[in-house]
Amino acid sequence: MFLTISTTGTQERPATDLGFLLHKHPEKAQTFSTAHGTAHVLYPEATAERCTAALLLEVDAVALVRRGKGKGRGGAPDAALAQYVNDRPYAASSLLAVALSTVFKSALRGDCRALPERAASPLPLRIEVPAVPARGGAELVRGLFGPLGWTTVEARPVALDVTFPQWGESRYVQLVLEGEMRLADALRQLYVLLPVLDDAKHYWVAPDEVDKLLRAGEGWLAEHPEQKLITSRYLSRRWGLTRRAMERLELVRLAEADDIDVEALDNAVLETPDEEWEAGEARGDGADGTVQRDTAPTPDAIPEAVPEAESESEAATPPEAAPAPDSATGAAPAQKEASLADQRREAILTTLRAAGASTVLDLGCGQGQLVQALLKDVRFTHVTGVDVSVRALTIAARRLKLDRLGERQAARVTLTQGSLTYTDKRLKGYDAAVLAEVVEHLDLPRLPALEYAVFGSARPSTVVVTTPNVEYNVRWETLPAGHVRHSDHRFEWTRAEFRAWAGEVAGRHGYTVAYVPVGPDDPEVGPPTQMAVFTLRTSTDTPTTEKGPTA
Repeated sequence: MFLTISTTGTQERPATDLGFLLHKHPEKAQTFSTAHGTAHVLYPEATAERCTAALLLEVDAVALVRRGKGKGRGGAPDAALAQYVNDRPYAASSLLAVALSTVFKSALRGDCRALPERAASPLPLRIEVPAVPARGGAELVRGLFGPLGWTTVEARPVALDVTFPQWGESRYVQLVLEGEMRLADALRQLYVLLPVLDDAKHYWVAPDEVDKLLRAGEGWLAEHPEQKLITSRYLSRRWGLTRRAMERLELVRLAEADDIDVEALDNAVLETPDEEWEAGEARGDGADGTVQRDTAPTPDAIPEAVPEAESESEAATPPEAAPAPDSATGAAPAQKEASLADQRREAILTTLRAAGASTVLDLGCGQGQLVQALLKDVRFTHVTGVDVSVRALTIAARRLKLDRLGERQAARVTLTQGSLTYTDKRLKGYDAAVLAEVVEHLDLPRLPALEYAVFGSARPSTVVVTTPNVEYNVRWETLPAGHVRHSDHRFEWTRAEFRAWAGEVAGRHGYTVAYVPVGPDDPEVGPPTQMAVFTLRTSTDTPTTEKGPTA
């Protein structure tokens, strides 16, 4: 099997610069050992006007079998023979993709110390692969390469036998790509899409294949219209790996849409265990259940979900269970005061029960504390947690023990990745939605997008919004004057500011709104958390004409 890469040039910018970009000298024929054969790199032509590099892979079919790969499925009379007689030596597949990554490793990364500006710039490229197995035909080939910026995508079907045209076409195509493209981008596309077209891999697909896919797909896969097919086929239809890759690609897409860094978007996981967050809240470190910190969390700092029984602040004491008397005095000990996070969750649950909600959205669900509390009440028949952070959703899944839930219980809960500032048809049709300590994490200019996505598009009958009351901050002894409760808070509202915002939102989208204090209601500065309960007016159940962004 082989492929050729050609480019054109001038005397000032010679085509032979391709040798620098590939790190292979045009005047030499070079040989490289791979796991399943020998790769050769040679240049059929190398002038200032035109240069062509060819990669030829000689597959050792016997070695392929001895490594335990390429075996027949068994049962058929020719199963043993099929291990040796197949298309592996002739058709481009994952074998050629591996050879690409081995022989042109630096070129795939876009590294070229000799000509860095050429490596970073598009070149006039022509890539030819004489035999590509295409499960899906020429139409799929064009569907995969067409959206990537190529001027020409030719996929000419190969006849089964040119002597007998009546036999029809084979499943192979001759692939020709032409266009202005960075060499590194072109090689990465081939590295991913050749195995996708073949729809088979010659080696075991391990979890690290997700990282390989995302590295090679950087800059094009997140927005590709065939992203799901590419991801599934590349990962050999291993559903767990495919889902992980799709979640990470969605995070990349959302980050690019908002023009921010992926790590800045996926920052919902903090560095301390759940019980420390709750203890920190009681100390005044953060009334939203988090400990103040000055730096964003790192990807390595992912806390394990704390089982409910191991977290004192999460463990509920049944109302009828009186505390045991003190052995020395005989007096009952003082009841432990519930944390603000506990009080907030209880206030939300009480409101949802009063509204008669049975299907609930937890928007910005974080690590799933509220989702867990909702699932304990059978009146909530389905709970969907939505968060933009893959790490937070992973911890939420562990907290909820999703992999161990029974069938009926698992059917009551869904965790899904999404941005709250984009309309999403998956969020429609729910009785209620909760935004618990979420709005203050958005920049103020993004609030109208969230407002439309929730109140204008999803339009649940009840919406519950909680947010810190900045006036109460003076009561936190450890909170410096003028500081917000959490370093990621973009703002914190006074009671008047929150009511003004909530009133305008309700008026624009046909809701009524009521306000509920959460926590001790200080006569001077109000409660630590303020809550607004929006109820959809049945007489004005007409969506607003405003439009918001679509996910």
